[in-house]
Amino acid sequence: MSLFRKFFGSGNDSSEEEKISEFNSLQANLSAPVDEKFTFNFKKNGGKFLYCENLTELKEQFENILEENDWFEKEAVCYEPKLFSMLDENKLAYNKPTNPKFLLSSCENLIADEGSILFSSNQIKQNKPNDLPANIVVIATTSQIIESKSDGLRVIKRNTTKIILRISPPLNILRKQKKKTSFNMEAHQKIFICCF
Repeated sequence: MSLFRKFFGSGNDSSEEEKISEFNSLQANLSAPVDEKFTFNFKKNGGKFLYCENLTELKEQFENILEENDWFEKEAVCYEPKLFSMLDENKLAYNKPTNPKFLLSSCENLIADEGSILFSSNQIKQNKPNDLPANIVVIATTSQIIESKSDGLRVIKRNTTKIILRISPPLNILRKQKKKTSFNMEAHQKIFICCF
């Protein structure tokens, strides 16, 4: 260390401390349980994670999201009949919406090491990422949290060949399983996960 730095200090001391702090949080993240790892990475990427104890609490959290974003009595996109009741209860139109405020969907998996969401054509049909609304609300269970993207793709491959969309706020990538092609798309504004 130079004599000048001993007396006056280095201008990089705070950045060194930040690097050490970031390294320590990464180390802790590597040894954390998979659900904690997903939550940490998803929030770090800009998503909002809401854990719910039961279906009643899930419905309450969904209403809170609607209220926070002023989405009551608006239009939404949803392709899954099992979720229609949540939209009906809150007077949200979902049949051929012209100006949807958000996508309500389940997912295939939640990917812990990236903090991203794995969708398939079950949730988004054959839509291109740019055709989806900018805001997404995902209903998932803790059993859908997996360690890595390859684990999720393995599960989907066992079931059937589907179009796959992996969304991680703010980076979004579309993947077609057979061709293994990918491209970047615009970032979504808000992504919420209600997990129970």
